[in-house]
Amino acid sequence: MKYKFFMSSEKAWDAMFNAISNANKSIYLEMYIFQNDMEKYNFFDILKQKAKQGLQIKIILDSFGSFGLNKNSISELRESGVEILFHSYLLNRTHRKVLVVDERIAFVGGVNIHNTARFWNDLMVQIRGILVKSMTSSFVRSYVGAGGKDPILLGKNKKIVLVKVGTWLVEHSPLRKNFYFKKMYKKHLKRAQKNIILITPYFIPKRWISAELHQAVLRGVIVSVLVPRHTDRFFIDRVNYFYMYRFSKLGIKFYLESNMNHAKAMIIDNKEAMVGSQNLDFLSFDYNSEVGIFFTDTKEVSKLLEISEKWKKDSILFDYVNYKPKWFDYLLSPLINLFSRIFF
Repeated sequence: MKYKFFMSSEKAWDAMFNAISNANKSIYLEMYIFQNDMEKYNFFDILKQKAKQGLQIKIILDSFGSFGLNKNSISELRESGVEILFHSYLLNRTHRKVLVVDERIAFVGGVNIHNTARFWNDLMVQIRGILVKSMTSSFVRSYVGAGGKDPILLGKNKKIVLVKVGTWLVEHSPLRKNFYFKKMYKKHLKRAQKNIILITPYFIPKRWISAELHQAVLRGVIVSVLVPRHTDRFFIDRVNYFYMYRFSKLGIKFYLESNMNHAKAMIIDNKEAMVGSQNLDFLSFDYNSEVGIFFTDTKEVSKLLEISEKWKKDSILFDYVNYKPKWFDYLLSPLINLFSRIFF
């Protein structure tokens, strides 16, 4: 099986931990949030063990997202032989979640490594086959951007030309002036004919996304958005509900999941889909480095549809008619509008 989907943080961690445990040559890890606070899945200990066995281990972490990682954990990793680099740019962050093991198996999606996410729903894709080479090259480009200089790894910085039949890698890097996610979303939202399914924890759409979704509704496309009823941030909850209230009036359906869902996906007309690290906000589209997998393979798209339907069944439909804004929404709404005018 070339592709396997994991629907929760724990299921993804289990597969990732198992892959690292069985690694023989190399481990490349890139994370937005990486914390040493988990007992069952102690990635720090297994990475140190593998480094002491002589494996080539490279870790890229975002300096903001992994700010809470203590200095002792970093020192222990480095002393064991792990090269750990921090992506540190003022506005641009690496929001990517990538693991490549032995350059034969890779993981990409929305799953970070920290105990807070233990019981979250999420999406991570396990990849085997030719696409792993492309994922390896993508990691190396991030490695170079973070200041990596290992000549062995730099030699793998090759552009892999893949015939786009079924599945391909989508890279988004504002640092390299590559805003590919914007192109992908614009292209596929614009040509949707029957339905659009968006899965996101944070629904803070840029103006062009708002316009594309509105136009889709006007031409008869059923637009569904799956969001958690409550996220991990109170302020984001208020922003989510503000936009849900506005967009529900346009005819967009919002499905509120009782459990926190950190997954990021787009499904168009039940025949093409994308899973990655991107949120539906200005940070992902304008500032963050992101990565995803685009599918046109019928079998894989069907699997994603099954996942989305399962999550829909565990959700309630947002009803803007009976929704009563909180008193503080009346204070936040003008700020959100001003914020959107400046940045969106």
